[in-house]
Amino acid sequence: MKSIVQILFFCITITLISCKEDKVESANTVEETNITTLYLIRHSEKDRSKPENVDPELTQDGLGRAMHWAEILEDVELDAIYSTDYNRTSMTAAPISVKQNIDVTYYNVEDITSEQFLADNINKNVLIVGHSNSTPELVNKLIGHDKYSSIDDHENGVLFIVKIINGIASESKLEFNCNCPD
Repeated sequence: MKSIVQILFFCITITLISCKEDKVESANTVEETNITTLYLIRHSEKDRSKPENVDPELTQDGLGRAMHWAEILEDVELDAIYSTDYNRTSMTAAPISVKQNIDVTYYNVEDITSEQFLADNINKNVLIVGHSNSTPELVNKLIGHDKYSSIDDHENGVLFIVKIINGIASESKLEFNCNCPD
């Protein structure tokens, strides 16, 4: 009888060890899906009254559009907001920053496409506020080919969405009109 109990105990132990190893093996073979979503906009309407001013603020229309961007993006749970260090981009990002309680991080255009930037923002929703030339250029770098040219200097309602799933990027371009105050 003692040997039957020992054999039974041995069989149960082997079965439990086998099951445990199978679970570990299964957990290690599950591939993790990484999804990063980047929302890219150009700054809102800038003050053009002094053409020599390289760092103008937003006009009333621009402030209205900045508020409109905050409304458009209110249902997107952003993890980070990046802006160039100019008045017009900072002012565009500000209402979104306040509404989502996220500090704005200033960036250099060259750094934003780096491997480190993408690694730091993996599995996040990120807003990037840029300019008429740098925004489409950044989208092109992220998707790996030249699809978009500079945005017309008077066009401020373009939203690019770049989704990177396991290193493969896709994009969409949306255009928003704004009934901003005159």
